[in-house]
Amino acid sequence: MQPIKIGIIGTGNCASSLLQGIEYYRHKSKEDSIGLLYWEINGYQPSDIVVSAAFDIDQRKVGKDVHDAIFQPPNCTLKFAENMPSANVTVSMGAILDGCADHMKNYDEQYTFMPSDQPEPDKNKVIEILKSSGTEILLNYLPVGSEKATRFYADCAVEAGVALINNIPVFIAGDPEWAKKFKKAKIPIIGDDIKSQMGATIIHRSLVNLFARRGVKIDRTYQLNTGGNTDFLNMKDTTRLLSKKQSKTEAVKAVMRETTDDRNIHIGPSDYVPWLNDNKVAFIRMEGRIFGNVPMNLELRLSVEDSPNSAGAAIDCIRLCKLALDRDLGGVLEAPSALYCKRPPVQYTDDVAFSMIAEFISGD
Repeated sequence: MQPIKIGIIGTGNCASSLLQGIEYYRHKSKEDSIGLLYWEINGYQPSDIVVSAAFDIDQRKVGKDVHDAIFQPPNCTLKFAENMPSANVTVSMGAILDGCADHMKNYDEQYTFMPSDQPEPDKNKVIEILKSSGTEILLNYLPVGSEKATRFYADCAVEAGVALINNIPVFIAGDPEWAKKFKKAKIPIIGDDIKSQMGATIIHRSLVNLFARRGVKIDRTYQLNTGGNTDFLNMKDTTRLLSKKQSKTEAVKAVMRETTDDRNIHIGPSDYVPWLNDNKVAFIRMEGRIFGNVPMNLELRLSVEDSPNSAGAAIDCIRLCKLALDRDLGGVLEAPSALYCKRPPVQYTDDVAFSMIAEFISGD
C-alpha cells in the first residue's frame, strides 16, 4: 500500500501516543495487536501511516525532528515504543492565535509556555507546507478552546485540498457552513472531539444504555474528570470549557431514553492535579429508580492513561479518512464521526454506529 501521509497540529501528549503507536504496531502482527479495533481497513495497516508535516508553537519542539519533539516537556505521557527512528520531518512554527491560555504563559518551569522566536506563519505558508510535504490528512490536536486557531487550520486544509480529522471540541464538522465548505471542496472531514477507546464518555454512554435496556429511570448523573497533563491545566481557564462540556454532555444525553433537565446532569473536567501527569481519573455517579419506584445508585471510578486511550481511535480515523479519499468522497464522514467522536453532526447509539462503520468499510 502507498503510505498515508498525515500532518499534525500540536505535538503534545496525544500526538506522542499516536506516533509511538504507529511505530509500536509496525513490529506487531495481527495475532498480537492488542488495543486495536481494526488491524486492517481495506488493506491499510497502522504501519502504513507516516507523518509528513507537524506544527507547534513551543521552542522546545519547533525545529526538532517530530519523533524527538514528542518527548520534550511539557509532554508527560508514557513512552511505550522503543527506539523511535528519525521521522525526517521537522516541526514547523505554527500560528498561535488563541492556541495557548493566558495562565499557561507564566506557570511553573515545566509547564510555562515557551514561545518559539520563529515568526508565525500566515495561511499561505501553512498551505505551502501541506502541499510540498504531500500531506493527505491533517489532525487537529490543539488545546481545548482554540476556536480561532482551529478555524485557521481548517481553512488551510480546505485550500490545500487536505482532509481533516478534528480531535477537539471546536465544532467544524458539526457546523453546517464548514461542512458545506468541505463538501464543496470534495474533501473528507471527521469530527468533532475524538472519543477515547475506554474513556469516561464511552463508559458513561454504555451505562446509560444499560439502564434504559433494564428499565431503570435515570434521575441524576454526573461525570467528573481529573488529570495532570497540559490539557487539564489548559482547562483551568473555564472560559475555554464551554464547547468541551457541551460535547461530553450531548454524547451522554444522546443515548438517554428520557432526557433529564440540565440541573440533574453534570459532565465535564473537574480539576487539575499535577502529580497525575497523563493519567486521567474519572468519577461517574448515576441515581435512578428500579421496580416499585425503589431508588438505587451506581458509582464508578476509572483510571487510565489519557493520551494512548485516544490514539487507537485516531489510527482508525486516519485509515477511514484515507478510504474516503480513495473513493473520492467529500464532506462529513457520518459513520466514522458517529462512532469515534463525542459530538458528531448526528448522534447515533454505539451499536448503530458500529453497523454504519461496517457498511462504510464494505462500500455499502
